[in-house]
Order: sequence, then structure tokens, then C-alpha cells
Amino acid sequence: MKFELPVLPYAADALAPVISKQTIELHYGKHLQTYITNLNNLIQGTEFENADLETIVKKSEGAIFNNAGQTLNHNIYFLSFSPKGGGEPKGKLAEAINKEWGSFENFKKEFVASGVGLFGSGWVWLAKDSSGKLYITKETNAGNPVTKGYTPLLGFDVWEHAYYLDYQNRRPDHLNELWKIIDWDVVGARY
Repeated sequence: MKFELPVLPYAADALAPVISKQTIELHYGKHLQTYITNLNNLIQGTEFENADLETIVKKSEGAIFNNAGQTLNHNIYFLSFSPKGGGEPKGKLAEAINKEWGSFENFKKEFVASGVGLFGSGWVWLAKDSSGKLYITKETNAGNPVTKGYTPLLGFDVWEHAYYLDYQNRRPDHLNELWKIIDWDVVGARY
């Protein structure tokens, strides 16, 4: 299977000022493309050559895992945004968040605190188990909750390349601003 850069449902400048055009061009256009290119090259002639992305992330290790994980992570990340995003989730996802954290505001606070508290590079995720119970997970480097048997619903990238051009070393500011562009219809459909 050959992986390709996903088509964004918005223009490169559409998420500004939360994420600048320059950050989209570099983070999505160059950084993610490099992971995809590396992954395609690494899986040739291996047991993963015709596997889907989640299977590769669940079963691989080393360079294949790193590039597959980052491809999956970034695909979820970039496709969770909309220039008309923001607000709060609705329906079953909103009910599950309220059940687990008491309110959407409590969930946001814990999610951001998890992302701020992750030392070094990685991801903070909203994920669900097979029964629909929600979790906030912190994953280092290319980690993804699929390796724990969870379904990733929403991931925030806390690698510096995701925010440094726009926020420098202010990771909390970056994480708090991302709520303004979340497409809850897309995220809710994953639930």
C-alpha cells in the first residue's frame, strides 16, 4: 500500500492566527510528507508492504513504527481542524465527556495539563476503549493510543515543530488556542 499526503479540507492560511500559513506549509507540507515518504520506502519488501496504517502502528517497531505512527498521528491531527471549528462537541461524544470529566471545561483543563506536562516531544490524545469509555493519554514521540487497544479521537501535537513558529516555547498557549479550530463533527464521528 502506498501512503499519500491527505488532502486538507481547508486552505493553508485558513487556520490563522491559531496555526499560521507558514506552519501549515512546513508542518503539513514538508514534515508530514517526509514521514510518508520515509514510511513508503521503509515498508517496501516487508510484511507491512500492503498493510493499513493502523496495523503497521500496532505491529511494527523502530523506524517503521516511528514513521507510521507520525503519519497516522498527523493525519488525525490535521483532519480534526476547520476554520469554522471551535465550540463544544455534541451528541454521544459530549455525553461521554461529561460523564468522564463532569464538564467540557474540566475535560479541556485536564487535556491541556496533560499536554503541558508531557516532557519532551509527543502527543496528548482523547481516546476511547471498545466500550466507549474515554481516556486522556500522553504518548511520547510517535506514540498513538492504538497500541493500547484504544481508538484515537483527537490528538494534539506537542512536538515543538507544531507550534514554535507561532508560539515559540509557549506550549500552553498553543494547546489552549487549538480548541478554537477543532471540527467537532469530524472528531465526534470517530466516536
